[in-house]
Amino acid sequence: MSEPVRVTAVNGIAEVHRGDDLAALLDEGLRHSGIDLMDGDIVVVSSKIASKALGLVSDATNKDALVASQTCSVVAERAVDGRVTRVVHSVAGPVMAAAGVDGSNTGERGGWLLLPADPDAVCRDLHAALTGRHGVRLGVVLSDTAGRPWRIGQTDFALGAHGVAVAEDLRGGRDADGRPLHVTTRAVADEIAAAADLVKGKASRVPAAVVRGLAHLVTGAGSGTAGAARLVRTGPGDWFALGRVEAVRAALGVEPGSADSEAVGIPPATPGTQDEAVRRAVALALHGVPDGRADIGDASVRLEADGPYGLGRLLARFEVALASESLVGRAGLPSADGRAVEVSLEPL
Repeated sequence: MSEPVRVTAVNGIAEVHRGDDLAALLDEGLRHSGIDLMDGDIVVVSSKIASKALGLVSDATNKDALVASQTCSVVAERAVDGRVTRVVHSVAGPVMAAAGVDGSNTGERGGWLLLPADPDAVCRDLHAALTGRHGVRLGVVLSDTAGRPWRIGQTDFALGAHGVAVAEDLRGGRDADGRPLHVTTRAVADEIAAAADLVKGKASRVPAAVVRGLAHLVTGAGSGTAGAARLVRTGPGDWFALGRVEAVRAALGVEPGSADSEAVGIPPATPGTQDEAVRRAVALALHGVPDGRADIGDASVRLEADGPYGLGRLLARFEVALASESLVGRAGLPSADGRAVEVSLEPL
């Protein structure tokens, strides 16, 4: 039988400021909470207090520009309550909304908190400090909060890790019925971060927890210890590099997060009007077609170009652009000179 897993909140940690010794603050919280670290414990720390200690705070007035500075690439973007929210591949590593830039729980100072550029290095330094102080074998996880594709709500995940296995590869083993396992790899560092969040959180001002009972996952400080960066899918393994709408728009030459995307118009997060959707589709279709023109009617769009080739190209782009807005265009016969065509509109 597996031993019990206990998750204990670390209370009594004072407000963190730039230059603070994070290990010393955690020790203060451990003493306040009556916790003596034991061999095999895993210390989970919210990224916010690490960012505060590192001075990763910005007073920028333009959040969009700040998010852009923390972004490697944009995955999806939607208009939400009058502003644009972007899900991005962040400089810190994970794919998340707004690159992790956050204005909550910033203390009296205020401003925006940024994520560390190398979360695993933060864990490595904190691991060295804590093991030096306590002389026991530990794991350290730096946690942050993010939403997940296809699931409502947010959960904590391992932004960084050191001294603890981040994934448990069960491939090659067998399930309880003796059948071979071919694809199962558990993201145990994420599970640890999520479990720790059950006793800490933004509203309660508890930024750390100790997870006990998972000593078999604690690897110690070996140089070969893999960090949480290993959990980020990249390259051919990333099936979700762009959202559905963004993939269509990018194929038509309008990359998410670009000035062109802003000019064409950002789709709303909730259903908007068909008129707005048609206008975005028209702007997207006309992008890069200098001889193209469009006249938007009540239930149709008249497309025009300088010749049959240009018209055919514009029509094909418009049909694809409409699909990105969940609309369908039905083209009638072109004009006798091949320079115009009427496209009727209907929902996809």
